[in-house]
Amino acid sequence: MRRAAGPGGAGRGTGGADEIPELAGAILDVVDLVPAGRVVTYGDVAEYLGRGGPRTVGSAMARWGGAVAWWRVVSADGSPVAAYRAEALRHLRAEGTPLRPDGRRVDLTRARWNGEPGTGTP
Repeated sequence: MRRAAGPGGAGRGTGGADEIPELAGAILDVVDLVPAGRVVTYGDVAEYLGRGGPRTVGSAMARWGGAVAWWRVVSADGSPVAAYRAEALRHLRAEGTPLRPDGRRVDLTRARWNGEPGTGTP
């Protein structure tokens, strides 16, 4: 179970008023699994967990995603979260994540994580 550690952050916890709901903690745990250079969509995370949906994942990421590699979660068209696009693209480029020719979206065909550990090389 995770516990909020500050604004937009999350850490491990055992209880208390700042406890992150179980589903949100599970979402953050999935994001922690995504290797550098790979991405998942909001819908991929929900599908991986077998519950929730893209909006549920987006809400959890908006509230508690600051302590995980939030830039590795993108929209279904490969776009990083709009409010932090420039920062996300800096992280993605630094990790060698394949981008589309426009340079503003991830090339999901090449960069989408398949959910298997150790599959981080794009």
